[in-house]
Amino acid sequence: MICERGRVVAVEETALWVETISQSSCSSCAAKKGCGQGLMNSLHDGRRNQLRVALDGQSASRFPVGCDVDIAIPETALLSGVFIVYLLPLLSMMGVMMAVAHFTASDKLAALGAAGGLLLGLLLVRLHAAVSRDKRGFQPRILGLHRDNAAQALQFSEPN
Repeated sequence: MICERGRVVAVEETALWVETISQSSCSSCAAKKGCGQGLMNSLHDGRRNQLRVALDGQSASRFPVGCDVDIAIPETALLSGVFIVYLLPLLSMMGVMMAVAHFTASDKLAALGAAGGLLLGLLLVRLHAAVSRDKRGFQPRILGLHRDNAAQALQFSEPN
């Protein structure tokens, strides 16, 4: 599981909307100037993402707006998502281009086939997103309230 801390920005009956801030590791990366993530993070101090996280039977009253929560997503969901989003359009582009090039000798038609294959791959990614939107294996899960021991107030009880 990949864990992240976030802040609750809205509460629904069966889910929370959680805002996370991605911290960039650009200062330690060797590709500082040639990376799109570095360029985007140079525009502001961090990227804010809002995720809908299902409560899975937990009470929504436990999580008031503004509280910090810990959320997690399975590694398999991340890896399969990366494959689908990045490789599926590329593979469909190459496959359609090679099929068109096999049946015709025109480079222009092969280029059009590549563009069509890319669009087909992007459509397949969109279709996969719609089909897997509610599948539990692809959803982030709420682990609970984030407890920062240093920030909690001490509570004393009177002896009986």
